[in-house]
Amino acid sequence: MRQIVLDTETTGLDAARGHRLIELGCVELMSRRVSGSHFHRYLNPERDIDAGAQAVHGISIEFLADKPRFADVVAEFLDYIRGAELIIHNAAFDVGFIDAELARLGPEYGRLRDHATVLDTLALAREMYPGQRNSLDALCKRLDIDNSHRELHGALLDAEILADVYLALTAGQGALDFAIEAETQEVRLAADHLGGERPPVLVRYADAEETAAHEARLAAIDKASKGGCVWRRLDAVPA
Repeated sequence: MRQIVLDTETTGLDAARGHRLIELGCVELMSRRVSGSHFHRYLNPERDIDAGAQAVHGISIEFLADKPRFADVVAEFLDYIRGAELIIHNAAFDVGFIDAELARLGPEYGRLRDHATVLDTLALAREMYPGQRNSLDALCKRLDIDNSHRELHGALLDAEILADVYLALTAGQGALDFAIEAETQEVRLAADHLGGERPPVLVRYADAEETAAHEARLAAIDKASKGGCVWRRLDAVPA
């Protein structure tokens, strides 16, 4: 699977009020490993930067004066993310700004989700840690990820940190993938040993104690998230 961890910096907080992108940072993951490929561009927003925003990211309009506009990099950017799963923290913010930039260029560019799928790590963290702070800094502290070099926000730096956070949040999925791969290889070796005949598939069912513990855990999550337990909603879907 190809995933792109994405972050942006902007001139202000509200795209609906004409604020613009000033930095795009993307880090590529291939099969849950940082590949070394990235996409990073500073952008001339053709407008002023709010003082509050500049205090967060430290990027000045003077620095951006000779940088390309979004229109100059849009084709390269869309080619880079096309078909991938985008990993974004507080995705509504970044997606809203990118969609606003695409809309300025014309309907033929569509919306971000026309080119890639989106996974919001803030929503994921809120499901895992309901009622707790789930900012990027808070998650770094909780997951023991070093972000001491992050004095100011920056799209590429934050994307690199978010890649570590995402991999830590979903570490169990990686272990599961590895276990499935190992079991599949074991079955293949056994089939070769038996002259090509596959051994019967072993199916393990949860016992009563495991089922009860699972139900208790789901009930606790459902209560803490005020009915937001995803597994409960999946159980309600007819087979």
